[in-house]
Amino acid sequence: MRRSLVILTSVLATGALSLTACGSRDDNGGSDSDSGETTTLTIGVDAPLSGENSTTGLGIQYGAQIAVDDANKNKLVPGVTFKLKAFDDKAQPATGQTNATAITGDKTAVGAVGPLNSGVAQTMQQVFASAKMVQISPSNTAPELTQGKDWQTEKKRPFDTYFRTATTDELQGSFAADYALNGLKKKKAFVVDDKQTYGAGLAKIFNEQFKKLGGSVVETDHVNTGDKDFGSLVTKIKNSGADLLYYGGQYDESALLTKQMKDAGVKIPLFGGDGMFASTYIEAGGKATEGDLATAIGVPADTLPAAKTFIETYKSKGYKGDYGAYGAYSYDATTAIIKAVKAAVDANDGKVPSDINELRAQVVEGVQKSDFEGLSGKVAFDEYGDTTNKQLTVYQVVKGEWKAVKTGTADLG
Repeated sequence: MRRSLVILTSVLATGALSLTACGSRDDNGGSDSDSGETTTLTIGVDAPLSGENSTTGLGIQYGAQIAVDDANKNKLVPGVTFKLKAFDDKAQPATGQTNATAITGDKTAVGAVGPLNSGVAQTMQQVFASAKMVQISPSNTAPELTQGKDWQTEKKRPFDTYFRTATTDELQGSFAADYALNGLKKKKAFVVDDKQTYGAGLAKIFNEQFKKLGGSVVETDHVNTGDKDFGSLVTKIKNSGADLLYYGGQYDESALLTKQMKDAGVKIPLFGGDGMFASTYIEAGGKATEGDLATAIGVPADTLPAAKTFIETYKSKGYKGDYGAYGAYSYDATTAIIKAVKAAVDANDGKVPSDINELRAQVVEGVQKSDFEGLSGKVAFDEYGDTTNKQLTVYQVVKGEWKAVKTGTADLG
């Protein structure tokens, strides 16, 4: 759902950063520097931590938490202790905007990670831009967030404070269309979306690319988030002769849709995007999900050597949620902010700039110059704030688990 952007008319006033006494402990249990006073800097994280989409939202929160803990443990920025403050947007745009205002209003905050949903991001971007604070999403995929509303004809970056470690739906939808036609050998697709920024945009791109490649889209339809009964839609799908259902949206509705579709005897796979890629989809849909597919950003986390320790830590901590979809990308987004703070401190003779607005502006510049090996691969951003890592993976439900079946990059030619 699109909501109008609210432009803040006032920016956080200049103020000194808070200092904690030597030997005090931060909220994560880490010790401050032994050299004397240390500066506590906050990184906000916004995601749905309850209700719809919370499985993947919690993966974002705890991915960021592990990054903060690692930075503090390794004293990545001498004299600085990082603190993570999590905000629950419940996948609601208005709540996300309120959270953005709270994050930017914290005089110790230097950046934010999130949100999960592209529609929520639309209401947050202007708030962070007005405060000159960096925002990095590990999961937003709507192209217009970085390339403007006319991105298909003329790319123009709306906010230089916004970045993402996730690749866009332009690539994801095209990758899915190619696999559906050439990998699955499906010829007739029925396309459904949930009317939300992410779902509708992804479905549109799949629709366009599938037809461009030679496939046929027999019919399109829409559902509402929160819908439970898909009886009439299932009848349409059954009568359409489609050999594939493509769904643009989240796992909450798609898990119910695939179950009702299979129960009605429509034995065709449901194929969706990264909004479906969560263990909850399989748990909610049960055996009906067998054979269903989803694209997700990057390569499988468990195949990345650098992510091994991260996964072990996530499991040993007993963190809830699913790290597989965005956990590593959240870790990398958080690390990009921390490294940008380090660059600002290094450029200031090893001292944290006392002007919070100055520090925030320097962090934005530092993130734009990011160039390091993260858990998800190379972390760097182009002139739009998009990740330069274009890898994608198709997963399929096999014996009750997501199994990677193809990894590569989209061909937009």
